[in-house]
Amino acid sequence: MNLRDRHCVHGAPALDAGAVNAHLATLPDWRLAGNHIERDYAFTDYHATIAFVDALAAMIHLENHHPELRVRYRHCLVAFTTHSAGHAVSMNDFICAAKADAIYEERRA
Repeated sequence: MNLRDRHCVHGAPALDAGAVNAHLATLPDWRLAGNHIERDYAFTDYHATIAFVDALAAMIHLENHHPELRVRYRHCLVAFTTHSAGHAVSMNDFICAAKADAIYEERRA
């Protein structure tokens, strides 16, 4: 099943290094940075950046899995980790990363 079609589950366990690397291979713009995965999204201006953040907020509210965001004029860095998995990467992080990519692609089209 496509990550974009899945939903986050409460209590998702931490993934081992092999699983993290396998999922990162399917999301090439994301990278592992310590105990989280992150991606920097680029936009044309601040309005486009905030529109993405608003759309992202709606999705993460539905999934109940909230990232750390760093919002700048033409960029938004999104970082996911799973606190309930000991601040490690879980399947929930990859599900939301894939959905964030879909939101970004939809806005670029």
